[in-house]
Amino acid sequence: MPRFALPFLSMLLAAHVQAAPALPDRVILVGDSTMASTTGYGDALCARFTPETSCLNLARGGRSSGSFRAEGRWDEVTKLLGDGAGFRKTYVLVQFGHNDQPGKPGRSTDFVTEFPANMKRYVEEARALGGVPVLVTPLTRRSFKDGYVHNDLAPWAATVRDVARATKTPLVDLNALSLAAVQAMGPQEADKLARTGANFDYTHLGPAGAERFSGIMAKELARKVPALAADMRGVR
Repeated sequence: MPRFALPFLSMLLAAHVQAAPALPDRVILVGDSTMASTTGYGDALCARFTPETSCLNLARGGRSSGSFRAEGRWDEVTKLLGDGAGFRKTYVLVQFGHNDQPGKPGRSTDFVTEFPANMKRYVEEARALGGVPVLVTPLTRRSFKDGYVHNDLAPWAATVRDVARATKTPLVDLNALSLAAVQAMGPQEADKLARTGANFDYTHLGPAGAERFSGIMAKELARKVPALAADMRGVR
């Protein structure tokens, strides 16, 4: 082969490498009804990512940190993580707490032992399979008492913060952020975030609520996981 051909071939190879498209990122949402389709903010959050970014909302209503796994739903996530060769990174957002509270047969978990262990296990298993876990504290309920939001999820949010700190996992403190937002708007405005008619309650979200809290999530997610900022529209 002539000597002049070697630099030419090197240039062609370099151009080919530079032209190869970067692999997209993937985001998987794991949680309960406040994140799930039609009742939560998850679909609205997925809509905030660029078309190239895959966002899968696997959150389901009525699930706790225990029942989500017991029903085999976490197996869906681990299978996806095992098939992640087509993605640069897969981020797994995990939010539980509402259904871990007492009084929910088949769903409640022990606050001292089971709940923290479950959340830690999600982090460890996602990480072991090459995923990037992100913990999310539970979205506040919008019920007021004596002019203040009654945050009955505060202990569960605190536990998630502790797990995030202990495992060095990125944390979106949605409980604190949503509590502040709801407190600032007051009960009348907060009621506009709910579903309407017979489906009205102080926990689940209608379109306005999904839009509001997905925006809060997206902004904080970009701050806590800077690598994801480029995957979101209008968030830098």
